[in-house]
Amino acid sequence: MKTPELIIFDLDGTLLDTLTSIAGAFNAALSSSGYPTHPVEAFRQIIGNGAAVAAQRCLPSDRQSGADIKHCIEQFQQHYEQLWVTASPYQDILDLLTSLPPELKLAVLSNKDDHFTQRCVEHFFPATFDYILGHRPDIPHKPNPQGGNKLMAALGTSRSSTWLIGDTATDMNTAAACKVAGVGVLWGFRDKDELVSSGAEAIVDTPMQILDLFG
Repeated sequence: MKTPELIIFDLDGTLLDTLTSIAGAFNAALSSSGYPTHPVEAFRQIIGNGAAVAAQRCLPSDRQSGADIKHCIEQFQQHYEQLWVTASPYQDILDLLTSLPPELKLAVLSNKDDHFTQRCVEHFFPATFDYILGHRPDIPHKPNPQGGNKLMAALGTSRSSTWLIGDTATDMNTAAACKVAGVGVLWGFRDKDELVSSGAEAIVDTPMQILDLFG
């Protein structure tokens, strides 16, 4: 892979361990409606494609209408307002970010709603990223390439000099859609087989191994 001018990071499962906080908010939403909850580990497969998809995956099979999903999301957001701050950066992520070349541009692209994406990044990684972008009405969820393309255009970098780093097939498919290098990480929510089958150009076990990818 070509040495990058821009690295686009996924947020949940890549920079931040948000599994317990997201699971807690969705389970609270389910409980408030009298629905069964799910083990925290189940959320490794539930989340990653945006709040609406996660809500549908959480809800009972006979409670997945548009109105049911909307209500679940609203309840989730209320609980997540209190829980997002309980997340934490993965081990060595902060060391990685401070060890990257200072001229390198850094961005975040998340399927988390932009409101929460901005708050999480600004809280846990203040003054670190050049551009932060979550899901908005005008930015479709990954793997649609629109978000990644917007970041590259805003930061003035080319596809050939951009890496996208994430922990799921959604991230690797986004990299392919944006025609940039996809780097898979194994400390997040999904496994190596998923990353390999979705076309990761490189896979790393730990954050600091990302430095080894620089030529």
